[in-house]
Amino acid sequence: MRADRFIALGLVFALLWATPPLAQAGEVLDSVKSRGVLRCGVSEGIAGFSQQDTSGRWQGLDADFCRAVAAAVLGDGERVEFVPLRSSTRFPALEARQIDLLARNTTWTLAREAVLKVQFPAILFYDGQGFMVPTASGIVGLDRLKDATVCVEKGTNHGRNLERYTAASGLAFKPLVLDSAHDVAAAFFSGRCAAYSSDASQLAAARLAAPGGPDGYIILPERISREPLAPVVWGGDPQWTTVVRWVLYALLIAEDEGLTRANVAAKSAAGEGAIAWLTSQEYKLIGKALVLAPGWAQRAVQAVGNYAEVYDRNVGSASPLKIERGPNRLWTQGGLMYPPPID
Repeated sequence: MRADRFIALGLVFALLWATPPLAQAGEVLDSVKSRGVLRCGVSEGIAGFSQQDTSGRWQGLDADFCRAVAAAVLGDGERVEFVPLRSSTRFPALEARQIDLLARNTTWTLAREAVLKVQFPAILFYDGQGFMVPTASGIVGLDRLKDATVCVEKGTNHGRNLERYTAASGLAFKPLVLDSAHDVAAAFFSGRCAAYSSDASQLAAARLAAPGGPDGYIILPERISREPLAPVVWGGDPQWTTVVRWVLYALLIAEDEGLTRANVAAKSAAGEGAIAWLTSQEYKLIGKALVLAPGWAQRAVQAVGNYAEVYDRNVGSASPLKIERGPNRLWTQGGLMYPPPID
């Protein structure tokens, strides 16, 4: 195995030496570095993903990923300008280049990638569309929602998923489409809808803020779609796509190797693990090709922690949401999170 590794490394470095490393950053990466600030599109407020705390600081899984990218590219995870966006305005903002990165619980689909000419670098969170109902309704399954009015948000794929499920199941849901997540939640909690349908993680966040407390509402067990939530970038700068992709994978690699926010600097200095390889003299060639300063992966982990730390703090066991990791576990633990090899 070790001999194979050295052969693979030799091939990688031969290719790198044969092809001069890029001296110029791509258009988006160059703009971010010149500006000195990463403009990151986030939600208007979804607990656990992107929401301002009482001091005005953005918290959540998406917000922390923005900080990891800023740390890797700019050397400081705090050099982020958070831009709150509705679902209906997120892609126009990206197309108009008002933001450099969209990290806003957005589902990766072929239609979006092909038609909107955007790229989804990697999956940050696996989810699925679910339904929330009042506990007092006595509803315990979707079959009890036949002919019911269901609230969904404009600009998402939830309405289309609802239509497909209605056609396949014979349950004649009546969608009530509203402009924002805030409007949907307000309509549902005021009784205008029998159910609120969205990504299960967003339902869990809305349930926390429910009038009278979360116990008055339940999230039904059924899921009617696959929702791989991913950061999104403009499709015209493949180098920027690669940078964003590998920042996410660096957090997964760090978890797999037991590197944490607290120990990554010491372990990298001792030459332990893939993060150390990325800071080694040989791998500086890769950083140079990406137009990133040496130590970019280590900086990302130091800014927010490994993927497990980010997950647990924001949506997992250490958060009010306490969402079971399930498919968001590493592949070695029965999940779907699988970083590609470095070489």
